[in-house]
Amino acid sequence: MKYMLLFIGAALLMACTAQNKSEYTTVEYEGGACFGFCPIFKITISSDRTAVLEAEHFNFSDGRSKDEFSMPREGTFKGTIKEEDYRKLVEMLNALKPKTLKDKYGSRNVTDLPTSFIRLAFKDGTTKIVEDYGKQGTPDLEKLYRYFEDLRHNQTWEKVGD
Repeated sequence: MKYMLLFIGAALLMACTAQNKSEYTTVEYEGGACFGFCPIFKITISSDRTAVLEAEHFNFSDGRSKDEFSMPREGTFKGTIKEEDYRKLVEMLNALKPKTLKDKYGSRNVTDLPTSFIRLAFKDGTTKIVEDYGKQGTPDLEKLYRYFEDLRHNQTWEKVGD
């Protein structure tokens, strides 16, 4: 009986481990400028959860002023994405079925909206890039963009460069 329980426990553990494995080698999100105070940054996350945040403007400042554009960029930061947050990110990406997403979203009829880019590198060697002018491609993409923007504030980042 105890061998049966040990076998079942091992099988469940392997199933959980298999579910948490990411099919992505890197996940990158880039948020571009707009006419207002949109955060300008790029975050690159590796499958081992290590991450680099390249913060340009409007990421950490309290004030909102166009004068910030004349200031130096906010810097380059490194960190490790929390395991639960990375798992949720992978779940969100998988739910999008990224290989089926369009390459471009948005209409350029309005000229002051931000553009976002999602760049995915898969373990099978393929890549997918999604460009979204206006950041409103689909409701699930909008949630993903907010999730990336939250990672700037809910992770531990260490400044490593200007």
